[in-house]
Amino acid sequence: MKTKLNRTFLIIASLTIILTITFSSLVFYRLFVSEVTENLEINAELLKNAQIFQNKDHIVYDKALTNLRITLVDSDGTVCYDTEVDVKKLDNHQTRPEIKEAFRQGEGKSVRHSTTMKEDTYYYAILLNNGCVLRVSKESDSLYSIFIGIFPEIILVAIFLFALSYVLTQFFAKSILRPIEKMADDMDSVNATNGYKELIPFIHKIKEQHNDILKSARMRQAFTANVSHELKTPLTSISGYAELIENGMATDEDVVRFAGEIHRNSNRLLTLINDTIRLAELDATEKTIEFEMVDLCAIAQSCVDMLQINAEKHNVHISLQGSSSIVYANKNMMEELVYNLCDNAIRYNNKGGSVKVLIEQQGDTVVLSVKDTGIGIPEKSQKHVFERFYRVDKSRSKQTGGTGLGLAIVKHIIAQHDAEISLSSEVGVGTHVKVTFLQQNTLQEN
Repeated sequence: MKTKLNRTFLIIASLTIILTITFSSLVFYRLFVSEVTENLEINAELLKNAQIFQNKDHIVYDKALTNLRITLVDSDGTVCYDTEVDVKKLDNHQTRPEIKEAFRQGEGKSVRHSTTMKEDTYYYAILLNNGCVLRVSKESDSLYSIFIGIFPEIILVAIFLFALSYVLTQFFAKSILRPIEKMADDMDSVNATNGYKELIPFIHKIKEQHNDILKSARMRQAFTANVSHELKTPLTSISGYAELIENGMATDEDVVRFAGEIHRNSNRLLTLINDTIRLAELDATEKTIEFEMVDLCAIAQSCVDMLQINAEKHNVHISLQGSSSIVYANKNMMEELVYNLCDNAIRYNNKGGSVKVLIEQQGDTVVLSVKDTGIGIPEKSQKHVFERFYRVDKSRSKQTGGTGLGLAIVKHIIAQHDAEISLSSEVGVGTHVKVTFLQQNTLQEN
């Protein structure tokens, strides 16, 4: 970036130097031409007022008085007098631009360039009272000749300006990049006020993204450690029971019991792997989620029917109340959401307890409620239950096969649908989870 900045600045400086020199030369030449023309006009007026050329047949004039060429032209274009050339050798001047203009308007001027002599000749003609035209002229260097004459000085000035531009370019490039380089070296301690005010939003954004990346890295590291730990426990149990059976150290009764433990831990391991994979998919998903109009009550009914056997196994009664309620959502995610909430309510319930699922329309929103009569959640743990691998009762989670990832998946789905979730619970009484789908995600039935 520094090289590109230096190159850009030097190109701009070079163009500026060239344009400045060119423009200055043109301005100088125009001033020069203006000065020469003005000088010719003054001399012509003085000669006219002196009436030296009033009598064209008797002219007395000292050529040494000026360094100008003076020509007197009669009304028919014939040259009557010239200070430098024999009039007999001169042709008729009636067609000369400055002469024609003088006869017509009283004065005329022109510049003629000599390619051979590399010079310009400036002419000024004025109409006299006797009907003749007095013309004064002066030869001078052309723009090209003037430029060539001062070319060495121009080169020296250009070299000096270029060198100065190079030094300033290095300085300005370093000044511009210094805050950015400081950010690259130490992102944590960089202060937004150390840079240009235009960079402050950029610095804030970079720091925010940097902090998000660090946070995400720490979360992934913790997640990996938790996954490793959670996988280790059932695998250790499976390995231990299998080894006892393999070495013949288990009786027939033990084999049946060990096989049951292996089966239970295998199911727990499979559930854990599935939940981990699903959570990773939700974390890493980049594709656009497909939303559609789905009936939340129908999805809830399907989940309740699916979990009926599991509820009976835990001696828990599960029921659903509600009518058709349409939400704009991803159908698969809605199934996961309802299933995980109901599964948790069954898993952490008491024998003979109940789980009530309620779907209702409240104004412009649709509310999903899952209420159980389970063990409840202590107040200090309620804000942590949506964290990954967090369990209120670890021993019960292991017995029931809980992975600690169900509510983390629920939290992800809620975020994807811009919905809101609330939880209220009392130890020994039960837990009530309520999910509200906001107006932009609902479709009111007419």
